[in-house]
Amino acid sequence: MSDGPTGLQKGLVVVGLLAYFAVGFIYFTSGLVVPLPWLAVLWAVWIVGMWQVARLLRTWSWWVLAAAPLAAAFWFLYLAVGEALLGWTA
Repeated sequence: MSDGPTGLQKGLVVVGLLAYFAVGFIYFTSGLVVPLPWLAVLWAVWIVGMWQVARLLRTWSWWVLAAAPLAAAFWFLYLAVGEALLGWTA
């Protein structure tokens, strides 16, 4: 028996990575609601998150599965605050 990751763990980590890319699509299409200076901040947050996911992916960490839900929650809160405080609308 090896000490490396199992096939199930590798499969779930890849699913987590694909889910993070799916959330990235939402981030990159947010320009319909978010003005450009604030959109650049949002994109930077996603890119830093992708860097963290890539670091976790190298070790096949289970934490990759948490990246997409956390990114989606941050996106929702970012847009909700922008709408409430800065008047962003579609």
